[in-house]
Amino acid sequence: MPTSEVQEVQTVAAPATEVDETASDAALERGIERAGADGVDEAIEDYEEAVRLNPDNIDAVFRLAYALDLRGDDDRAFELYDTLCSRPEPPVNALLNWAVLHEDRGNYEHAIVCCKQVLASHPNHARARMFLKDAESLTDMYYDENQERLTEKHHAILDIPVSDFELSVRSRNCIKKMNINSLGDLLKISEQELLSYKNFGETSLNEIRAMLKLKGLKLGQGVEDATAQPAPTVVARVPAGVAPDVLAKPVSELELSVRSRKCLQRLNINTIGELAIRTEAELLGTKNFGQTSLVEIKQRLTENGLALRTLDEPSG
Repeated sequence: MPTSEVQEVQTVAAPATEVDETASDAALERGIERAGADGVDEAIEDYEEAVRLNPDNIDAVFRLAYALDLRGDDDRAFELYDTLCSRPEPPVNALLNWAVLHEDRGNYEHAIVCCKQVLASHPNHARARMFLKDAESLTDMYYDENQERLTEKHHAILDIPVSDFELSVRSRNCIKKMNINSLGDLLKISEQELLSYKNFGETSLNEIRAMLKLKGLKLGQGVEDATAQPAPTVVARVPAGVAPDVLAKPVSELELSVRSRKCLQRLNINTIGELAIRTEAELLGTKNFGQTSLVEIKQRLTENGLALRTLDEPSG
């Protein structure tokens, strides 16, 4: 093709690109305005249009990914963050949000890579450092699926009715009168308690022992487990002067980060009052909930005159 024709094509094509960029920026601005007035859900349509008109509009792609993430459309948000983070100089916030989504999927190593990429160019980035610490701590957690299956099987065994076993009439009647219905109930009774019951003798005791032994259990086991780990007392940190409408306020009004919000959803915490009666240990025990989220939530509660519940410390 002659040079003049190439120049002519380029000259004709250039205005079309400019028009697309202008229209994309306009759609982005509409989305930002709607997000501020009505919320991110209402802005998604505008962000979608901005990206369609100009796929290289980085701000539009990021805002669309963030809005979809907040709405719970993790898969689409993940793809958009992937696109942004594949660029030569990815936006820092895109890397951090992508790290959070990687954590939610159990891709802890990928989350660590994202955080380290931010710290490579911003060594003192506080959020990146906290996110990195959280991700590294999660890689140290060992999730034993076999142990969980064994625990579920154990619970299922404890729910088996005593009536399912072939016991003598005397043993069956004594157990029934003592309101013992399942194997789990039996584990809460000691041998001495059974023997102290009228008409319950060594023969019935040996029969019960043999029955439990077949299941790897023994009388009084439930009592031993309970005394080995006494339940701590707790003190609610809800001041008496806090208005009921504050406690009833939805946690969505706390404007938490995506990670914190998802963790509260997993715990089925819907109001600030429900959040305030939780302990730090309860929150930290939730999947992907780390110190970063804990600090954020404690700060939000403080702003509302509240604090997380704390364990009662021994006196003296």
